[in-house]
Amino acid sequence: MPETAEATTAARMTGARLADLLEEEIVIGVRFPRERLVEDELMARFDAKRHAVRQALQVLESRGVVERRPNAGAFVRSFTAKEVRDLYVLRDLLEVRAAELIEFPVDPARLEDLAGAQRRHDAAVEANDPRAVVTANMEFHRKLFALSDNEALMEAINRYARVAHAIRSVTVTSTESLRLSRHEHGRMLDALREGDRDLLASTCRAHLIPSRDAYLERVGLTGA
Repeated sequence: MPETAEATTAARMTGARLADLLEEEIVIGVRFPRERLVEDELMARFDAKRHAVRQALQVLESRGVVERRPNAGAFVRSFTAKEVRDLYVLRDLLEVRAAELIEFPVDPARLEDLAGAQRRHDAAVEANDPRAVVTANMEFHRKLFALSDNEALMEAINRYARVAHAIRSVTVTSTESLRLSRHEHGRMLDALREGDRDLLASTCRAHLIPSRDAYLERVGLTGA
């Protein structure tokens, strides 16, 4: 993940850089769904030029993280209950299929690389560092699904995981959610080591549910 805003100088504050910083704030829950992103406030906070702010908002809109409303401005994307459920049906199809495509036995070097990402995730959780948790979690999942050796599928998984940033932010600082995430990552690693495709697929499916349900509960959409 990108460095903090305080460490980023105006000379380096390109639109793409600012987009990464804002996306980080969304995924760790610093910015909330429906929150308006005001150009003047962003310029002052990040010591950025207006053109860089506008470019950043365009980039985030293309990533599916920000939505623009006519005559209202840019907002952190929010979701209806149906949109959340539809998105997670799609993520289930993509991620479970990727798990099913992994060939066994898995290359020991790639498996150890994945285990290393999980150790970094564990350390970040223990250090109570949300930014590092997000970074390591994203690294773990990229390496996991890369084992499918299907670039098109990987691209789709990464895109829709990014769209879900604002949804997943609800669980980033939850101790219980992080405990469960660590447990499920461990089960995925066990399944890969044992060549248990069914366990891997079922764990990948279960892994999606907590963030979906937590978001629906947080915004009062469980019955919508």
